[in-house]
Amino acid sequence: MAIKIPATKTNLLKTKGILSLCKEGYQLLDEKRRILLMEISSITKVIDELQENVNISLSDAYAAVEEAFIAMGKSRVRNLAAGIDTEIEINITEKKMMGASIPSISLNLKENPPFCSPLGVHPAFDRADILLKEAIKHIAELAEKKIALQRLEKEFQRTTKKVNALEKIHIPYYNEVLKTITDRLDEESREAFSTLKEIKKKLALRES
Repeated sequence: MAIKIPATKTNLLKTKGILSLCKEGYQLLDEKRRILLMEISSITKVIDELQENVNISLSDAYAAVEEAFIAMGKSRVRNLAAGIDTEIEINITEKKMMGASIPSISLNLKENPPFCSPLGVHPAFDRADILLKEAIKHIAELAEKKIALQRLEKEFQRTTKKVNALEKIHIPYYNEVLKTITDRLDEESREAFSTLKEIKKKLALRES
């Protein structure tokens, strides 16, 4: 690559400073990238577990609903379900993690009276109600982790691009600049030394 920076001691010091910052930035960003990768791996395992919990909760809940349909009839089950008064309160906050905004979802299910099913209601109906509420909580947890994963992955990609730019472009460039300036200054120093020797030699001949 062509280096057009003048070979001066000022530029030599400036280049050394920039190169030092690039290397320091590379180390910090590479460490950040490793931490992000560990967080991504960890949260992926949590998501797999939560997805399994959601699947089980929903499967069990649907089975209980089907059992209630058979025992009580679809029409009665739907009428009873319409009478259940449950308020869902969702509170979302965010915190920073390695440059990414990570959500925290707080879910509160507030049940209003009546709290018990009327007489003659099949136990499967109550079981389905409980299981569906559990599934909602698991879904909220799963949503929180999936959003966190997406944001961590984006931050990982941005960080990786910066690391690659420093490693493959900026650090090699300033290494080359430093080498070029150093070589030119050394050459100029040798030429100056050689010239000085010649001058001293001529002066010595004149004096003799």
